[in-house]
Amino acid sequence: MAPASDATVGKTDYARWRMKSDHGRQTWHYLQTEEEMKEWPQTIADKHYLGLDTGLPDLPPPKTPLDAAKNGIEFFSKLQVSSGNWACEYPGPLFLTPGFIITMYITNTPIPQEWKTEVIRYLAHRTNPHEGGWGLHVEGESTVFGTAMNYVVLRICGMDKDHPIAAKARKRLHEMGGALYSPHWGKIWLSLLNLYKWEGLNPVIPELWVLPKWVPFHPWRWWIHCRMVYLPISYLYNSKYYHPVNDLILSLRKELYTQDFDSIDFSRHRNSVSEIDVYYPHTTLLNVLNGVLVAWGKVCPKFVQEYAIRAVKDLVVREDEDSEYVCLGPVNNPLNFLVRYLDDGPRSHAVQMHRKTLEDYMWLNKEGMFVNGTDGLQVWDTSFWVQAVVETGIAQREEYREMLVRALEFLEDQQIRENCRDQHNSYRHIRKGAWPFSKRLQGYTVSDCTAEALKAVLLLQRMPEFPKLLSDQRLYNCIDVLLSIQSSDGGFSEYETSRVGDWIEHLNAAEVFGNIMKSYSVPECTTAVVTALTLFSQMYGYKKDEIESAVKRALNFVKKIQRKDGSWYGSWGICFTYAAMFAMEALEINGESYDNSPHVRRAVHFLLEKQMTDGGWGESYKSSSTGVYHHHEKSQVCNTAYACIALMHSGYPHRKPVERGLKLIMSRQKANGEWEQEAIEGVFNRNCMIAYPNYKFIFTVKALGMFAKKYGDFVLWEG
Repeated sequence: MAPASDATVGKTDYARWRMKSDHGRQTWHYLQTEEEMKEWPQTIADKHYLGLDTGLPDLPPPKTPLDAAKNGIEFFSKLQVSSGNWACEYPGPLFLTPGFIITMYITNTPIPQEWKTEVIRYLAHRTNPHEGGWGLHVEGESTVFGTAMNYVVLRICGMDKDHPIAAKARKRLHEMGGALYSPHWGKIWLSLLNLYKWEGLNPVIPELWVLPKWVPFHPWRWWIHCRMVYLPISYLYNSKYYHPVNDLILSLRKELYTQDFDSIDFSRHRNSVSEIDVYYPHTTLLNVLNGVLVAWGKVCPKFVQEYAIRAVKDLVVREDEDSEYVCLGPVNNPLNFLVRYLDDGPRSHAVQMHRKTLEDYMWLNKEGMFVNGTDGLQVWDTSFWVQAVVETGIAQREEYREMLVRALEFLEDQQIRENCRDQHNSYRHIRKGAWPFSKRLQGYTVSDCTAEALKAVLLLQRMPEFPKLLSDQRLYNCIDVLLSIQSSDGGFSEYETSRVGDWIEHLNAAEVFGNIMKSYSVPECTTAVVTALTLFSQMYGYKKDEIESAVKRALNFVKKIQRKDGSWYGSWGICFTYAAMFAMEALEINGESYDNSPHVRRAVHFLLEKQMTDGGWGESYKSSSTGVYHHHEKSQVCNTAYACIALMHSGYPHRKPVERGLKLIMSRQKANGEWEQEAIEGVFNRNCMIAYPNYKFIFTVKALGMFAKKYGDFVLWEG
């Protein structure tokens, strides 16, 4: 039976959807004719993504951990796509789709009717069932940001304002004060649509980009996602662009506010933000700086503004060209599109390319269509899966060879081969030899993606059953990247070395995120690099002394950031169990165990204290947002796998806690070998949650395989 929301908003024919994978580029297509459908049949992977029956048979009931791992491999192998990788949705944030739909509306980019139908349907599924609004992410409470932005999306896509879903959302928005109390990013999108006024925004001036590079708050020092978002925003803020008024805009002006739009003095509302939305309040320093910048805007010479805006435009162009118009992510992609539309013109090559790459981010699942958190997780998930299969000890078997060779071929294809054009003036880190999170064309070095891909390649290429596709020199290039990205504190951030002190966070203007201003060293990235460098050194002599020094400094960092209770805070996964999995593997490689290391013992005791009565572990996303461990109401297979892997790396002498965890994992496995989606798995900037749906396959299989290798493959569960 279809959900009630489907009956009220409509649905496309899911038998007509196909996902195309071309060298890692993933796009969804809606087939119009029966002939097209016959020529391009749906794959098992398509059906899985869409929530359709895959038709996969039941497998022999598993009794041992390796039995369960094999069943998991059997199921997940069927989801490998034509490029050789594994694909999946990457949902969670609810502020991404609005940026795309608003940009398409402003730039007169046609929104296919099937997109409109499925975007409306997704938002209908994801509206808060009690309040009627939308939050910052799918598991959060309603906020002004999420509700105002997604209400606009519904209206652009054709929902009538009197539709029950729209009416309930509007009522909730008004209860929170209306769109006037949107945070900074919301005010920007509303201003572009002529639904807010630019004088009501705290300034984002382009002149910051032409300051001397030694200035301590120059944007080149900011965290890469922060600076690449505020770069195009500074152009748009300076342009004061407003979309022409039409009937929809006039109607939305009435719908979004609790007072008459023309009566509002927007300049008095630069700091008006709903308390529900605020995660990181303005600091006194930021408020003072905003006041100075408002005054500066009134006296800044025009020639200075023009010089600055040309510098900003040049950096936008470099970003577009260095990423083949995919851009860093789904926030700066549509913003860059708007800059190119306004500056280069609607018929320009740049605009045509941006229209094309919007498709790279759109995804479809059983609930509808939305914008993914990136253009995919292709390299990331594929690298982890290869390692999981190798961990089972059965990767050499003939039945898995084709799957793993195709995965190796994909990773070979996705390694970045060249640095950015004039990278110094683009403020970009070296990337030749690195791997990205998604696909090569996106073009961004990511430290842990590079490390995990390197491990996957090394593990396969050292086995005689697999071809050596990457030369030694290409592996050396990868090592050069990893060594270059270590920060002064010994840790590793995601994209580049840290360029500024912690004090810069006082200038965080986003209001809804934490830790956005600096490239912070984090345990996951640091330990991923440690394990990759160590594995490489076991096989090669290249830069052995430098690697030894880097690993030593990194391990000191990992120990230093361990909390007194034995935990590590996970910056990209939820949360403490996730970070423990990475940290314990790095410490084990360094020869530390429960018997000889107080760091390991503290971590083990922390994990054991958190084990739930059913034998599993379960963390709520509130662990990430509060920084304090919060039990989920139900144990989760992902958190359970993380904790079991961490305990096995620790050398803890008692296997009973791990056995209980694995029994829980085995009990949740379906007859066809899959595990069902549970709570959301990931996080970024402390307060926004994002899903990693393939983790429930990857880390469960890895945990089961590790146990069989470490303790033996005996009967553990007879369900």
